[in-house]
Amino acid sequence: MLRRLFASSVLATSALALGLFAGQPRTAAAQECPRGTLDARYCDRDGDLVADAPTAAREQVDPSTLIFAYTPVEDPAVYRTVWQPFMDHLARETGKRVQFFSVQSNAAQIEAMRAGRLHIAGFNTGSNPLAVNCAGFVPFAMMASNNGAFGYEMEIIVPASSDAQRIEDLRGRTIAFTSETSNSGFKAPSALLASEFNMRAGRDFTAAFSGRHDNSILGVANRDYDAAAIANSVLTRMVARNVVRMDQIRNIYRSQSFPTTGYGHAHNLAPALAEKIRAAFFNFNWSGTALATEFGKSEPPAEKFIPITYREHWNVVRQIDAAMDVSYACR
Repeated sequence: MLRRLFASSVLATSALALGLFAGQPRTAAAQECPRGTLDARYCDRDGDLVADAPTAAREQVDPSTLIFAYTPVEDPAVYRTVWQPFMDHLARETGKRVQFFSVQSNAAQIEAMRAGRLHIAGFNTGSNPLAVNCAGFVPFAMMASNNGAFGYEMEIIVPASSDAQRIEDLRGRTIAFTSETSNSGFKAPSALLASEFNMRAGRDFTAAFSGRHDNSILGVANRDYDAAAIANSVLTRMVARNVVRMDQIRNIYRSQSFPTTGYGHAHNLAPALAEKIRAAFFNFNWSGTALATEFGKSEPPAEKFIPITYREHWNVVRQIDAAMDVSYACR
């Protein structure tokens, strides 16, 4: 099972495009402070593994317009509309203008927050640790059902007509991944293939990168890829929107459950503003909104935001990263 991969390091990964962050100006005071794996510009005095708010008022930001970005998993045009009711609510709760920012990659989203151009965001499961450590992201919420159920599984899918029945049947074929920062789209399946099946990219199969889960799913449905590693929550929503049919795809592997997209804010927001943002997530009324229509298609359905901690809820993801020798260094 996937959990066995935690016993040892199994697959080195690249620098995850974090060279993009080299040369960014240091905005926090260069002071000695505990920080763990956080970048040198951040402090973690309370030991919760995320960056503390700056203690100096001059280093705290209180912008007139808040920039919000959703993880670049699927079509940004669709999700700008889906998120509008929540952004309107956020604007009322904070007294600020709220603008949707379309991001094309996980690396670009992390870079935007690190550079101070992004204030509130939903980072996908795999990019949360990089956002926390390199961009000062402070996750505090996650979508869940009304009874508190949450999570998704990584699946490896093949075209319905494929003769592949098992993971081993993918030797010599092309497997699509999303991006190197994605948990279900790259890190977890890469670790699984190496630790459980002794299969490595370039030696036992050809790796392709689609950029997004919906691209991977459509690629398998249209037989552009022999297989793909995807988040099944994305597949469920695509089927519900009639973007793809389940009879075009067959699942040959399903993992344990992982946490879903983590929502949070930049560490350096003025504390009073950060509190208003947190409150807006938890007092938002989902009933009848486009957000409820879209994310209620997941299984379990997303029907509210629940509080989470990075230390607890992303522990399994950090274990996968450790097993793959993933570095959180920003340069």
